[in-house]
Amino acid sequence: MIRWEYARLEYRATGNFGGDRDQDWRAVFVHSRGAENWGTDERFNDIPHLNKAGAAGWEAYDRSPRMIGQPLRLQVVTYSMRRPVE
Repeated sequence: MIRWEYARLEYRATGNFGGDRDQDWRAVFVHSRGAENWGTDERFNDIPHLNKAGAAGWEAYDRSPRMIGQPLRLQVVTYSMRRPVE
């Protein structure tokens, strides 16, 4: 039986950096040892962060976006992650 360790990668609009504030994103990786700030991007580009997690053995198994307002605007994307415990 495989035992899993779980974490999440949360990508959230920051609400700063001027007029395009809903296009700036902060990546936070939350796991059993706490939260790590993985940086802020000036556009939605989660691939480098997903690759970083993958290099550490994590796999994404669920993606949950949260959209609010009209027209719909993406505010938060959370990736559920897991990796086998050795």
